[in-house]
Amino acid sequence: MRNYESLVDALTDVKSRGYKEDFNIETDCIYCGVLDLRLYPAEFQIDEVHRFEENSNPDDNSVLYAISSSADVKGTLIDGYGPYADSMSFEMAQKLQNS
Repeated sequence: MRNYESLVDALTDVKSRGYKEDFNIETDCIYCGVLDLRLYPAEFQIDEVHRFEENSNPDDNSVLYAISSSADVKGTLIDGYGPYADSMSFEMAQKLQNS
């Protein structure tokens, strides 16, 4: 697993390796607005996870997921964790937490 100094460094590298699309979390899936594509937990896998903790602000924590799908789409998902994590279904939470 690669180690990165910052979220920006990790995102730049992951995108250079083909994870081009940007996903957002919805309650029960991830969504790519550019492709108007929703992927449910059974339809994607998490290839890499990189967590970042901001020492100066412990509430500013983030995690970067590199995702590939059965639809042959690769992309990234950036989410917070801790007190500001997005709300999602149990199935989505399990998928992201178990990676």
